[in-house]
Amino acid sequence: MPLLRNSLLSSNDSIASDVASLHEMTFSNEITPAEKSSTSLTEKTGYQDSVYLNAASIFQSIHKEKPQDKLLIKYGNGPFPLATDFKDERCQRLSYELAFSALKYQDVLENILIDSGIYPIESMPDELTSLVVVMLYDLQDRKFEARQNIDDDNEPIAEVQEVERYLYSFKTKLAAALARCRIKHDALSIDCILPETIRKQEQRASALPLFAWVNTLKISLEEVHSALQKEGFTRVETVSKFDGCMYCLDTHCEDLLIFPSAVKEQLLALELFAQYKLLLQDKSRSLVVHSVKSLLNMDDDILIAHVGSGLTAAHMSVLTNQETSRVFVCGVKSGTKEAELKNLFTQMECKNIELLHEDFTSIEPMAHKLQKVKVILLLPRCSGLGVSNPIEFILNEHEDAELLRDLSQGSVAEDKLNVLAQQQLNELTHAMQFSKVQAVVYCTCSIYPEENEAVVNKALVSGVEGGKAQPYRLCPPVLPLCCKSEINTSAENFFKLELSDVSNCCFIAVLAREKDPSETVSVKDVLARAAAKGLLEGIDLAKPSKREEKKKKKQKVTPTKAATKEAAIQSKIQEFLDREMKPNKVDSDSSVSNITAGASQKTINQTNDSTQPKKTAKPLLNSSLPAMLKNTPMSSSAQRVFERQRTARKPKSEDKLMVLKPVEIVLPPVMMPYFNPQGNRSQISSNHYYYHWVGTKSGIYGPLSPSSSKKLIKSKEPSPSSSTVKHTRPWV
Repeated sequence: MPLLRNSLLSSNDSIASDVASLHEMTFSNEITPAEKSSTSLTEKTGYQDSVYLNAASIFQSIHKEKPQDKLLIKYGNGPFPLATDFKDERCQRLSYELAFSALKYQDVLENILIDSGIYPIESMPDELTSLVVVMLYDLQDRKFEARQNIDDDNEPIAEVQEVERYLYSFKTKLAAALARCRIKHDALSIDCILPETIRKQEQRASALPLFAWVNTLKISLEEVHSALQKEGFTRVETVSKFDGCMYCLDTHCEDLLIFPSAVKEQLLALELFAQYKLLLQDKSRSLVVHSVKSLLNMDDDILIAHVGSGLTAAHMSVLTNQETSRVFVCGVKSGTKEAELKNLFTQMECKNIELLHEDFTSIEPMAHKLQKVKVILLLPRCSGLGVSNPIEFILNEHEDAELLRDLSQGSVAEDKLNVLAQQQLNELTHAMQFSKVQAVVYCTCSIYPEENEAVVNKALVSGVEGGKAQPYRLCPPVLPLCCKSEINTSAENFFKLELSDVSNCCFIAVLAREKDPSETVSVKDVLARAAAKGLLEGIDLAKPSKREEKKKKKQKVTPTKAATKEAAIQSKIQEFLDREMKPNKVDSDSSVSNITAGASQKTINQTNDSTQPKKTAKPLLNSSLPAMLKNTPMSSSAQRVFERQRTARKPKSEDKLMVLKPVEIVLPPVMMPYFNPQGNRSQISSNHYYYHWVGTKSGIYGPLSPSSSKKLIKSKEPSPSSSTVKHTRPWV
């Protein structure tokens, strides 16, 4: 489009003065001659013509509209007329970055156009003013140097060429207008004119590390470590130790890796990223996905309310069972988007994702295909002011570019914030109306409580669950708490990641239904959770036979837990003693009874003649010798003990079917009173003695006695110098 040239090129004193002062001015990102040689490779040389057009199209849709009385520059009412498709992802990223930069400096650029006297341009329609603004920003960013030849396969765009020549012909006046603007704001560079919040945001964005999660459907974490090591990357413990090609593991998510921002181009060239084994995504999305995972059972389905870029759905699919769980994703309306997502999921080997064309709020809570959905993941549109690098966030998550309008100012107008909060509340209350759903995970990247705590609290008191359904309540964070601020916010049952140099802001709330006391957890779910925690390794989970199930139902009287445990222990002890005494059991009852009676009587007499200590140890009473106990006097309590032991030994029909696992029984050392040779005072020995039966030649077992002369083996605590006679079946 030919542009009319006016007579502003005529020389006069003011222009000469501007030219003289032009060499003394310091523009944004200016490089001194001493530094220029070392940074020549990074000097900005301009963009392709298509990038300027696409940036102008984006700027046209997101520029700040001013009241009529303050309107200086007219941008027209319609869309940008010359928009083209993005050639590739790099071209798309550059277009967004250029448009966002022009948006941040919109007021400054408009003042430069007015102050220099080159606006209005009579031959140019208002809709193309956006192209003038974005190209003016790039011109001053290049210190008003001419654009170098850009390798572009496409033909030059006439409109871009004409605007470039027009602006470059007035570079002196434009530079002078910029200098006066800096003097007015007392700013050393154009960056200093921005609000403090925007400057801090840019600083964080330049240092923010990269986060990549591992696609465990295609590769294991150990294989990723090995591959990165072969590519020259070194694993370190924390982000603070980053220096060059290094990485570390995230503290919240076990499948998340952290890289320095400077190695992004090198990372994207690796096969790990080309083959979708590692995927770059903001940490907030990994946090919310792991929060959902912790709430799932073996075969639960998940509903994701917003599709975004599809990476969140893919990560959710990777963490679930591909055979028993399904991941539903809402809002896939166009066929192009659907084909793009299906291609992505195929390359990532995600097989359990199902795309839904309806918006989330349009889906009926009683939809038949969603009856197995137990958890809803809600990622509503938010202000996004907790994001340091908005361009990356918008492109990776396919968010609306209108977010850039608020992000360029560092704040959101109150009326717009109220609109966003109401939309978020509507989506959250709609999610709570799904009667089969047991939990809702709500996540934003906002720093405003109006979009976070306020929305969740309003939804909880709304009562949208209905009278018959169990109400929702806040659950404590299910993610690890790694710093003091996270611990403080967890007191309110929220998880909040503060905005910092190493992460964007993230707010997560988990709403779960209160447990219905009438419901019981199924055995399948219990086993699934136990298996997930590694508690069932080596145990066969085969189902019991129908005969065993019927037999269990017929058992009306169930022993108490303590009685059952005691009976099992006594049964195992009795089985052990029976095996020990079986060869010599015949014709031994009478002799054993006489010997035991004499020994017991002797022990009782010794005890009565001595002074009793505070707690007297009793002789060992063995339940396997019923005959000898008949002739031994004992207290009523001892009688009750042996009655229970006798009862426990009685064979039952159902005991014959019991299969006991061999166990090792450890008995405590026996402590018995003895006489001190120096007097009649009874003492408790400070040494421990271990006793076991020693049989005679006739096959009769001898009594328990502290004397070693009666074939009783006595040994002190094991020591290197003492030798202990070991029985063929030791107690310990």
